[in-house]
This record gives sequence, C-alpha cells and structure tokens, in this order.
Amino acid sequence: MAAKTPEILPRPDFHFQGEVGRTFKDSDPATFPQPVQPPEGAPNIVLILLDDVGFGQFETFGGGVPSPTMDRLSKEGLRYNYFHTTALCSPTRAALITGRNHHSAAFAGITEAATGFDGYTCILPRSCGTVGEVLRQNGYMTAWIGKNHNTPTWETSAAGPFDRWANGLGFDYFYGFNAGDMNHWHPLLFENHNLVPASDDPDYHLTEDLADKAINWVRQVKSIAPDKPYFLYVAPGATHAPHQAPQHWIDQFKGRFDMGWDAYREQTMERQKKLGVVPKDTLLTERSRGLPAWDSLNADQKRLYARMMEVFAAYGAQVDAAMGRVVDAVKDLPDADNTMIIYIAGDNGSSAEGGLEGSLNENLFFNGFPEKWEDNLKAIDELGGPKHFNHFPSAWAHAMNTPFQWTKQVASHFGGTRNPMIISWPDRIKDKGGLRDQFLHVIDIVPTIYEVCGITQPKELNGVQQKPIEGLSFAHTFADAKVPSKRKTQYFELAVNRGLYHDGWMASAPSFVPWEPTRDENWDPDQQVWELYKLDDDFSQAKDLAGKHPDKLRALQDLWWVEAAKYNVLPLDWRATIRMNAELMGRPSLVGDRTRATYREGMVALPGAACLPMLNKSWTITAEIELEDDKSEGMIVTQGGSEGGYGLYLRKGKPTFVYNYLSKERPTFASDQPLGKGKHTLVVDFKYDGGGIGKGGGVTLKANGKPVAEGRIERTVPIQFAIFEGLDVGMDNGSAVDWTYQMPFKFTGRIERVEIEVKPGK
Repeated sequence: MAAKTPEILPRPDFHFQGEVGRTFKDSDPATFPQPVQPPEGAPNIVLILLDDVGFGQFETFGGGVPSPTMDRLSKEGLRYNYFHTTALCSPTRAALITGRNHHSAAFAGITEAATGFDGYTCILPRSCGTVGEVLRQNGYMTAWIGKNHNTPTWETSAAGPFDRWANGLGFDYFYGFNAGDMNHWHPLLFENHNLVPASDDPDYHLTEDLADKAINWVRQVKSIAPDKPYFLYVAPGATHAPHQAPQHWIDQFKGRFDMGWDAYREQTMERQKKLGVVPKDTLLTERSRGLPAWDSLNADQKRLYARMMEVFAAYGAQVDAAMGRVVDAVKDLPDADNTMIIYIAGDNGSSAEGGLEGSLNENLFFNGFPEKWEDNLKAIDELGGPKHFNHFPSAWAHAMNTPFQWTKQVASHFGGTRNPMIISWPDRIKDKGGLRDQFLHVIDIVPTIYEVCGITQPKELNGVQQKPIEGLSFAHTFADAKVPSKRKTQYFELAVNRGLYHDGWMASAPSFVPWEPTRDENWDPDQQVWELYKLDDDFSQAKDLAGKHPDKLRALQDLWWVEAAKYNVLPLDWRATIRMNAELMGRPSLVGDRTRATYREGMVALPGAACLPMLNKSWTITAEIELEDDKSEGMIVTQGGSEGGYGLYLRKGKPTFVYNYLSKERPTFASDQPLGKGKHTLVVDFKYDGGGIGKGGGVTLKANGKPVAEGRIERTVPIQFAIFEGLDVGMDNGSAVDWTYQMPFKFTGRIERVEIEVKPGK
C-alpha cells in the first residue's frame, strides 16, 4: 500500500475554492470541508499489551499459565520469539506509542522516578508524536483502554493540564488509570478526564471492566461509522502487582505449582522446544545469582510460595480470557478479516519486585524495605483478595522468564526484555501458525503500523518538527519467514543494566539485582563486568564468550557509548528508592512552596504528587465538621490506602486517627466519647522526631481544643504513602487505610473544610 498521507499535520484549514459574489445567488454553490479519509483499505488495528509477563509464562510460549486467546491468534497468525522491550513499563510504553527509543522519548524510567535530565524527565516530547495522534489525524477512530503510565505524576490531578493525558496524546476515548499499577478490586479510574465512581458490584474486577469497556467502545463506533477504521489500544493492569484474582480462578490452579520454580523451568523448557518457540539446542540458563533453590526451602515456605504462584497464574489466565472476549467482539464485526491484532505479552519480563521472600505490599519495596515470609504466611488464605497488594517471590519471576537469565529491570539480559508477540491479520498473513525469529524491538511497532496503514510519518505534527522514527518496520516479515531483520543494532539501558545488540552478538552488563531496592551511590559503572553472547547459536544467553572474544566485546562496549550519546541515555543514573521521592528529586509540583492547603468536601483522588509533602516532617490536620447526631460516621480525610497512608474518621461519632505504616503497623488513636450534634473542630498534630527519614514522632488528637487521644508513631513512611492512591475528603475512594470500615465510608455529617499544614525541618 503506497503511502500518500501528508508529511505536515494537521492539514491546512478549509478554504472555499469557488467564486464568491455579493450574495449566495451570484456565488458558486457552497461546499463543506469533508472529514479526513483514511488510505484506501487501511486496516483496523487492535494493540493489546499485557503487563509484567515473562517469556515462559503463558502456554502459547511453553509456560504453565493457560492462554487460549494467544493460542487462537497464533494459529491464525504469527508468533515472534525475538521481540524485545526495554525491561520496564513506562519506558516500553513510551517507545511503543512513539516509535522512538525510550530515552529519546524522555522515559528512562517510570514517571515516579523522573529526574531533570533530557532522557529522564518522563515528559513526552512534542517532537515524539504518538501513533494515536497520527492515526487520528489520518481518519482513524482511536481509543486507549487501561493503563496509562506516560503522564507526568504532577499533571494527573483534576487541575491538569490534560494535554499529556491519553486524550491529549491522540486518543479520542480513554478509560483506565494513570499509574504504574492498580488495585483490581477497588481501582481509581478515569473516563477521559473524569473520575469514575466506585462500582457497587460485589463481584467487580478491573480486568473484566476494562474488557467490557473495550468491547463497548469498538461496537459503538463501528455501528456509528462502519466505514472508518479504528485503533484500539488495550493495556490491562495484569499481570503487574497486585496479583489479585477472583477466588474461582485461583481455585483452578490448586497444587499446579507444588513442584517449585526449578522444576517449572525444566518443564517449561521442554514444552518450548516442542512448540518450536526456542531452538532445539537451546540451553537452560543457570538460576540467576542470589536466588534460592526450591529444594533449599522449608515446608512452610514451599506452601506459601506455591500458593502465591497459584494466585499469579489465575490472574494471568483471567486476563488472557478477558482479552479473548475483546477479540470475540472484534471478530464479530463486518471487517474482521481486515483487522490486524498485535498481542504483546508483557511490557518487560516478569517482575522480581516481590523480593526473595514474596510480598503482601509492593509499596514496601518502593520504600526500601524487604519483607519476611513468616509474616506473609499468616495471610496465605487471603492472597489475591482485596486486603493485600501481594507479589510472588523473585525466583518465580525468574522461572516465568524461562529460558533466560534475570527479570524485569535487568535490561542487559533477555529475562528483562524478551517478550512474546503474536500478530493476526487474516487478510494479509497467510502463513498461519508461522514462527518469526527476526530481531525486533518495541520501537518497531509504530513504523510497521504506518506502513500497513499507508500513512507517512509526519515531519511536522501540530506545529512541532518531529524526531525521525527510530524503529524499523517489520511488515516484510509477514510474508517471508526467512527475510533478514532490518535491525542491525539496538542498545538497552535501565538503571545501568546495559546491553548492546549488533549483528547477531549481544554484549550484556548487569548492575544491581532487582529485588534489592537500596543501592550504593558510590558504585562505579566502569567496574561493571560485561558478558558476551553469540545469539545465532545461543538463543538463551547461556554461554558467555567474553573471555574468548575480548576484541569483539570491546568493540560492542564502545558502540554502546556511541548509541548512548545519540539517544539521550547519559548521564548514567543508578539511584533507586530515593528517586521515588518527588520532593527530594525536585520534580515539579502544584504545591510549590506552600506549607498549607485547604480542601473541601468532595475532593477525591487528589494524586500524591499534588498533595502537600507530609513525609519526614511535622504536620497538622485541622477539620471543621458539623454533625446531625452523635452516631455520625465516615471518613473525613485520608491519603493513601491499604499500602500506606493515614485516615481521620468518625466511628459511631468517635474521632479516630489511624496511621498505616506500609500495612505492617496501623497505630490508631481514638476518643472514648462520641462527638455530639453540632459544629466541631478536630485536630491531629504530629511532631516529628527528626534525625533522618522514616523516623517516628508524637501524635495528639484534639476535639474542640481538648486532647482526646495521644501517643506515638514509632516508624513513618519514608518515600511514598502509596503507589497510586491520593487524598480524599468525605469518603475513602480506592482501598481502605485499615479494614475496620466498609468502603467507601462516606461521611454522614457535613465537612466545612480540612486544612493540612506541613512544618519542614521540624
């Protein structure tokens, strides 16, 4: 299909070309500007991107988690077993929608860890226009359903600006969440710019909701405009933490993983060879350093970890089935055969962020704290439910990435970057069930879409000169399994895990293990040990040839620095937990220099980046309320949720303040007496001990000027209250800060105002 679309978008404003007289009677007949028409025969595009998925996770690529939707699409289309991501979510997603390398698109890391260097700001440059915007201006209907992790954290509040929300990035419709992960039982969702009210369905689950919204959108727009093509981008939260799934899904996997992660890897490798998704001579790599052998565990550890894997498998099986419902809806439309479905199983490899012993609260990892399996064992029967933000141990993540080394975050090795991809397009792909082994990267998706749709990459978009697309189309692989890959070189970098692919060779330099959240700032990248692999006869990176070919390794190391300079990778930055603290990093904030803020009833889901920074300092909360009786209840103000945070509420009229220390401790301060009818002033005063971050302090709860409860909080949250939840006034939207009340715990009185004052340095 020849590309015929303009190189400058938007198209010029309409101008009537006929003769204009004094009146309409002596003028040429009026004509209207016509809607932009897509190129003739342009296909519909459905792009599905799962989250935190390993190469050896789903059955279609040899894993142990059922994936009938992937099976179906692969039988009618193509499987790609040399497709690569960036090893982390926001970077991969920026590359996916722009066709540029993640540092070129300013996404060296996740939005919550942005810094002020060009490649690290997490502010998508206007010179990197998205595929949604380009397709939209070329006649496509566009929608984004699910995860958006490409909006700066400080722009995610109701104050906007909204030009870097999904709608501002070229998608006419958005339904999803602006965060890295989401509670699947009690999510915070937006429809376009509007907060979605919490569901009252007792069986609600986010995965099913997202599938429903994708189905509703595509059916609606195709019934209204059946001749217009659509671009549907579906990005579920699964299988990113929290691993949450309905009980009937979990029950299906009971006992299925009792063999443990080492046996799982061996069994998966055999299945992969039978399926042909790895070559017959592929070697199973050694267990990555620091990970325990399954046989070294005691009986209780095995029981806990097997259960965590059962929950994870249920979570994954459910999302593939839900995507199957989306595919069914697409297949039911009249132009189904001219629909290209791109199903990418993961924005990176499986995640090791659960730590060596598993996790009930992933936010502990982001605050720099490990967990103990003995504590997690106590909650074994609650895993997957609403109380916990659970995540399986790192060794299971490694097993999900079979046959490769390492995991998510480790961009130097394919355990972090090799993800399954399936493409179905009945009208164009005739090698049904075929396998493709060309070396591809996520930046190659956009130019491939442009080529098959007959769209020219614009040189200028919305008045801004565009960076050239850095990806390379692989549409030529659809018809020919043997055609060489166009990609000769590709750099990799994530937190100084570095890699360089060039002409069949791969140089790899791992840095820090991903299950350790704290890192030595004095670490020296020049002392990093590089490995060398020849991929033509070593699919899994099992044979390090660095000692045999030092000259080749040196050449690839030098080339890495060339690529790094070209694509804004520098300066190297290996800091971890500390980068999650926006205040310490100096990221933009709507708060500015203010130390006081006043909130009114109805303020809900104010993101943490727009809240006063209350960590590692003294603060005071003052609430003015009015009650009808002494039985009034409900949340007055809360920030965070089950992962960490605080809440000031009434229970049976009694003022109560709870501080959630990362779900480990919940010190609670409550009055013995209920407040009566009328107006009241409640004050929570916290005096920080000082002397560093995460220290304790004294708490005093006052009602109408008189202390009603006091005590100490021995440990406070050092880095962030929660991953995705913000501040609510008058109700608790999202997950509960403790489990003593029923969500949404709407306040039954009236809240005049809530004032928060922070006292830096105290």
